This record gives sequence, structure tokens and C-alpha cells, in this order.
Amino acid sequence: MVNQKKPSAVLPHFDDFLLNLQTNNYSDRTVYNYERDLKVFESFLAELDTPFAGVNKQVINQYKAYLTSIDRKTAEKKERGKKKLESRSMNRFLSSLRSFLKYLIEMDLPCPIAPEAVKLVKTERKHPQVAELNDLIRLIEAPSTFESNKLVMARNRAMLEMLFSTGMRISELINLNRNQIDGTGRIFIRGKGKKERFVYLTPRAYTYLNAYLALRDDNLTALFIPYRGLNASDRATYRRRISTNYLQERIKRYREKLKINVPTSAHSLRHGFATYLAESGANPAAIQILLGHESLDTTTRYVHASDRYAEKTHHDFHPLPDE
Repeated sequence: MVNQKKPSAVLPHFDDFLLNLQTNNYSDRTVYNYERDLKVFESFLAELDTPFAGVNKQVINQYKAYLTSIDRKTAEKKERGKKKLESRSMNRFLSSLRSFLKYLIEMDLPCPIAPEAVKLVKTERKHPQVAELNDLIRLIEAPSTFESNKLVMARNRAMLEMLFSTGMRISELINLNRNQIDGTGRIFIRGKGKKERFVYLTPRAYTYLNAYLALRDDNLTALFIPYRGLNASDRATYRRRISTNYLQERIKRYREKLKINVPTSAHSLRHGFATYLAESGANPAAIQILLGHESLDTTTRYVHASDRYAEKTHHDFHPLPDE
């Protein structure tokens, strides 16, 4: 009996799709994410022994089940006991597939299934906890307590102060160069989707940044550089910058040492920035600009009023008087 050749799981015109993203000015990170997500779909088709031309609604449903068994960061099959992929992350993979299918149709190329047939899964609307302001301040000040190396202490303190002062994303912070800081504490950011905006340092954050820069005796471009590990010895000086993984791990360590019960990350400082600006009476449209959001709807998901503040608002502004 002759062995039948397995059908190819390679997505047709995949490279053309990625090139189209690049020519339409999508960021390198966005193109990389599409590529990674669609390679997961390729792997799924290979396991299912199904060619791309055979994709139908049943295959899409099987793909959704498959997505529950992979790890979001590595896009590999999970080991038993690892956390289930969240619905929002599943929708990221499904949205990437829909975009690819739409591209095929726009280019008048064969497409086995309508993009609209790839239905997103229902998501639970979460209400992320925001740490108390006092806990966020303790977190920001943690490097001064827990770091013994003077350079590391000054750098980490400056990074955390800047995150909470500006509300910028961790990726924006890590990619800052020294020449982006002007003499007034204003920072020009080219953020997500290559959108440009200004963010602003508080006098306190500006003081800690200058204290860190005063300790620097190098001419490296990056604002925040590593002092040990592989990145610190990279011969290409333009790549000498701190990593997001390092900062996230450090924040986790500080949180554990401080015994802060609310899960706290670099993104938590961004949430806290938006929430406490709103609680202080800031205009939502201004918060939208500072966060770099295209839509005000996105901003409202970042602004989570505390229960205590909501109760105070109800008490202060309810139209019926107290008896």
C-alpha cells in the first residue's frame, strides 16, 4: 500500500500578507505578532492533517478547542496544570486569522471560508483591581529599600517613578533614548501603532531621573541600560537597553517583599495613573491623550474607580438630600 502524502499545512500567500502589513506601516512588533499567531494555526492544521483549502466551520471550532491547550507567550502546547488561555488571548489568535482571510479576499485570492465565519469567543468583562495609592507609592519607592547596588537602585527607582508619573506603557519606557527628555520633563513618545504624543514627568519623577543620569558615565543611547547579564555585554551599543522581562520580574519581587496582595505589574502603574487622575477630577479626554488611546472607550476600561471613591461620589452628588 502506498503511503499518502500529508496535505500541506502551509498558509498560501502568508509571506505576501506579512509584506502587506509592513508596506501599510504596521510596526515590527505587530507584524511579528501576526506571524506568530498564524504559525499557531499552521501547526494546528498540520496536527489535524488538514490542508488550508479544507478549512470550514467545523475546523474553526476545533481550532478554538486547540487554543485552550497552548501557552500564550510561547505559542506552544501547555504542560498539564498550567493556566488555561484566557478568552481575550484566544480572540487575539482568531482575529489574526480573520485578518489573513480578509487579505485573501481583498486580493481576489482563493479563501476557503468567510472571515465572518470565524466567530470570536465570549469574553468575561473583568474589573481589574487597582492597588491602593499608598501601595503603589510603596512599590515605586521599593528599589531604595531592596537594591544594594547604587546604580541599579537609582535606575529602577527612576523607571518606576516615570511609569507612574507618565502612564506610559512599559515598552515605551524601555525604548526611550536619552535625547527624548527635554529640559522641562516633557517626553516625546512614539507609541503603539506608531502614534505620537507627549507625556510629562512630575517634578518628583524628574528629580529621580536626573539622579540616575548623574551616575551614568557612558555615551550609550538608551535611557535605561543593563549593568549585568547578556544585554550588558552586547557589543552593539544601540541594543544596550534594559529588558521588559527584567523590569516585570523586579516589580513582582518588590510586590512580594512588600506583601502587596493585589496583583501588581508595570501595567498596574498605568492603570493606577489613569484611575487616580480620574478620581482627582481629571477630564477623561485628557487622560485618553496621555495614555495614547485612539478611542475614549479604551480609556474607560483603564479607569477603575475604587469602591470607596464610588461610595463617596454617591454620597456627595446624589440629588436627594439627607434627612
